Amino acid sequence: MKTNTQKRLLLTAMLAICLGVAHLGQTEGLPPYVGGQALPSLAPMLERSMPAVVNISTSTNIQVSDNPLLQDPFFRHFYNLPNMPSRQQQRNSLGSGVIIDKANGLVLTNNHVIDKADKITVTLNDGRQLNAELVGTDPEADVAIVRIPDDNLTELPIADSNQLKVGDFVVAIGNPFGLGQTVTSGIVSALGRSGLGIEGYEDFIQTDASINPGNSGGALVNLRGEFVGMNTAILAPTWGNVGIGFAIPSNMVMSIKESLVKHGEVRRGLLGVTTQDLTPELVNAFNLENKRGAVISRIESNSPAAKAGLEPGDIIVSANGRPVKDSHDIRNIIGLMQIGDKVKIDYYHGNEKKQVTATIGKPERLQVMGEKLHHKLKGTVLAETAKSQLEGVLIEKIDTSSEVWRIGLRPGDVIVSANRYRIHNLAELQQVINPNSGLLINIQRGQEGFFAVLK
Repeated sequence: MKTNTQKRLLLTAMLAICLGVAHLGQTEGLPPYVGGQALPSLAPMLERSMPAVVNISTSTNIQVSDNPLLQDPFFRHFYNLPNMPSRQQQRNSLGSGVIIDKANGLVLTNNHVIDKADKITVTLNDGRQLNAELVGTDPEADVAIVRIPDDNLTELPIADSNQLKVGDFVVAIGNPFGLGQTVTSGIVSALGRSGLGIEGYEDFIQTDASINPGNSGGALVNLRGEFVGMNTAILAPTWGNVGIGFAIPSNMVMSIKESLVKHGEVRRGLLGVTTQDLTPELVNAFNLENKRGAVISRIESNSPAAKAGLEPGDIIVSANGRPVKDSHDIRNIIGLMQIGDKVKIDYYHGNEKKQVTATIGKPERLQVMGEKLHHKLKGTVLAETAKSQLEGVLIEKIDTSSEVWRIGLRPGDVIVSANRYRIHNLAELQQVINPNSGLLINIQRGQEGFFAVLK
């Protein structure tokens, strides 16, 4: 029969296991003894980690669109309407960020937290408010880096997210609903989640630690206080938490961060293949023994894949040692590589397993200066949108002194129609506009859409 002391020791040990204290690998900093026994707590780890998680607030000036008739000079003259200055509204948003390099003042966050912001303010755990400058963004992976003054900052140590396992304890730190720093805990529910349609490139950690609006850009840490992922999204029918949250793995984030710091953008390379999932029907049709992988349906001529000897019908099963279960896997692996990187591909040609090495190439993307299409688009650089984006013409760059900037257009906007015609590429845009007359364009900006009249 167990004594009271033995029962208390057993209860404490069980509680410690449930809270994952065994993962800490140490007992220093435990709270005071209660009833003769030390109770486990995450407080010591959080005291070290929370100063590295910051609040990010942004303000964006938005051009308010008037009725197109009010912008028509003839209409204004006929009704004797005075010229009115353009109207603007200010939109504010809140999110979170993580200091990952205190020496250089680098703060990691989601692209959607700071997207199109005119002003970015970072509030530290100690109450200091600092103006931040944008270093670079990657909209397709939803990652951004901003810089703040490197004065007495705390950074999070970075863990190898490839070492995570389903069932590991994790803690989410962020700023939900603008309440201030909040901590939630849970476990890793799944790894390598993709195909959700949340981002262009997806390789999510799924967790049941509560991630709510405002947590975006915050830290997912292990019980040693190491950064394992960046909180990004939830899956819920009414934008509330139901225990399905997603974080971008630290290894993916840090790979993107290096490119953003060096170039201000991610210069993704090209393998030159179009793939589809290997379905049971295709397995039967090709009489295959292998049942997992990505089937190559098309190879671009003179691409790295063509030079490596890959052919339509080949089935990619791994790339650089990482298993490829479907087309999302190969897209994510290649999408996170840089131009000039080597990729070792294991594939099946029929039922014969082969291996080749390809060098990631530079994508050939059609770009044009806006004024070549219409004089009112002067100061813009237009490009065809990536396959993962809404089809249209991307406004890639804008001169801040141009007229299109003044009326409220911004880099990242997508032109989806011109003069009431739906357009999908630069060739269609050129067909529907008349260089000698006005231009009515429909702009898509994230989840918002609006018309702009250029006369």
